[in-house]
Amino acid sequence: MKKNILLAGILALACVSAAAQVGAPYIHDPSTIQLCDGKYYTFGTGGGGLISADGWTWESGAVRPGGGAAPDAIKIGDRYLVGYSATGGGLGGGHAGRILTMWNKTLDPNSPDFAYSEPIEVAHSEMDEDCDAIDIGLLMDPDGRLFCTYGTYFGNIRMVELDPKTGARLPGNKAVDVAIDCEASVMIYNDGWYYLLGTHGTCCDGVNSTYNIVCGRSRKPTGPFLDNVGRDMLRGGGKMVVAADERQFGAGHFGRYIEEPGVEKMSFHWEGDLDRSGRSVLAIRPILWKNGWPEAGELFQDGNYKILSRRRGYALELTVDFVRAQGGMRMFGFGRGQDQPVTKLEGQKLEEVAPDWPAGDIPVRISDYMARPHQKWTIEAVPEAGGFLGGPYVKIVIEGTNRALAAAEGATLTTVEEFTGAANQLWRIDQLIDGTYRIMPKEIPGCDLPLCLVSVADSTPGLAKFDFGNDNCKWDLKKH
Repeated sequence: MKKNILLAGILALACVSAAAQVGAPYIHDPSTIQLCDGKYYTFGTGGGGLISADGWTWESGAVRPGGGAAPDAIKIGDRYLVGYSATGGGLGGGHAGRILTMWNKTLDPNSPDFAYSEPIEVAHSEMDEDCDAIDIGLLMDPDGRLFCTYGTYFGNIRMVELDPKTGARLPGNKAVDVAIDCEASVMIYNDGWYYLLGTHGTCCDGVNSTYNIVCGRSRKPTGPFLDNVGRDMLRGGGKMVVAADERQFGAGHFGRYIEEPGVEKMSFHWEGDLDRSGRSVLAIRPILWKNGWPEAGELFQDGNYKILSRRRGYALELTVDFVRAQGGMRMFGFGRGQDQPVTKLEGQKLEEVAPDWPAGDIPVRISDYMARPHQKWTIEAVPEAGGFLGGPYVKIVIEGTNRALAAAEGATLTTVEEFTGAANQLWRIDQLIDGTYRIMPKEIPGCDLPLCLVSVADSTPGLAKFDFGNDNCKWDLKKH
C-alpha cells in the first residue's frame, strides 16, 4: 500500500508539471518576469511575489512595498523600475486610483543594495472618470522611449510616456486612449510593430473566470491598434493570444520574456487551476510568432516521438545495422502479383532487432525515417531533476527501452544502456518562435558552454552554439 501511495504521488507531480509551474506558484496579476543575479522574480497584487532559482520551481519571497494591485516591472540599464496601482478598479470603493513607479538596484531582498526609491505618481483617475488608474504595463521600445499603459473594463485603456531616466511622466505628456473592453494591458514591440495586449472577459471568479488575452497592433505606440481582421481595439477588437485550457481557466496579465533571439516565453496567471484547488497560479508558455502575430505555444507533453532535423527532415537514430523489414519487393502494377491476396504487414518490432544491438554506449546519427525501432524515442519529464524557465528537464530514451540519449566528452552525442538521471542525460526542450524546437543537455562533460543538439551534416548530429537563423539547430518533434 505504501508503495502504491508513493507511486500515486509521483504520478500526480508529473501531471502537475505538465500543466503549470511547480513549488508554490500562487499569484494573482503577475508582473513581467525579471532575471536578477541568476534568479527569476515576479510580483503580484497585494504586495510580494515569487522567486525561482531555475524558472520552473517557484516560492514566495519577492518583496514589493506599497501593496495595491497589478504591478509590472522592467529592467532599464542596471536598475529595475517597478510600477503598481494604489487603488482603482473599484478596490477603494470607487474608480479613483493612482499609478506609481519606483526604482531598485536589485530585486534580491537579501542584497545590501536592496532599497526601493520613494514612489512617483505617473497617472491617476477620478471617481467619475472614464478610466481606472490600475493595471500598469511597461514597455521600452528600440528607440529608448518608455511607455506605460493602464485601465480596466470600467472605461478606456490609456497610454502615457515616461522618462526612462526618472520613471516619472514626461512633462506635458497627455494620456491617449488606445482600447476598450479589456484590462491588464501591456505593449510589446516586434519587427516594426507595437502590439497592445489586453485581458478580455470576466475577472476574479476562479475557475469560472472567462479572462483571455487578446491583442492588436500598430506602427505607432499611440495606435490605432487593429486586430487580424482590421478591428480597432478602441471598438472592441482583439485577436486571441491565450484562451482557457482544459483544466486551467482565466488567462490574464501577459508578460513577455526574451531569453535570446528565437526563444521567447510569455508569463500570465490562470485565475483557476483545477489541479491546484482552483487557485490562481503563475503560468509560462512559449511565444510563437505566426504571420506577424503572437500566439501561445504548447506545453511539451510526454510521449513517443520521432525527432526530425529541420536541416533536411532526417530522423535521429541509433547507429546500428539497418535490418530489412518483412515484405520485400512486390511487383504489383508490373504485370505480376495481381492475383495475390492483400494482407496487412506488421511493422518492425523492437524485439526483432534489439538483441543484435551492441552492448555499452551506442552513438547516434541522422538518416531517413523508416518507422524503425532504432528511430523511435520516448520523451518523459523527470520531475525530481528540476527545470528551466517554462518546463521540466526530460529524459530521451529509445521507445520500449531505458537506453538514454546523453551528451559526451568533446561535445558529442551517444546513448547509454541505462538512464541514471545524470546531468548529461537530462535535456531541456524549448519551443521556438517558429514552432520548431531547440534541444539542449543540462550538462556536457568537460564543457561549460550552453550548446544544443545540431545537425552537423545530413548524417551527423552533434552539439554546438544555438543560432535561430540556422536550421541545423532546429528540430521537429512529432508523435507517432
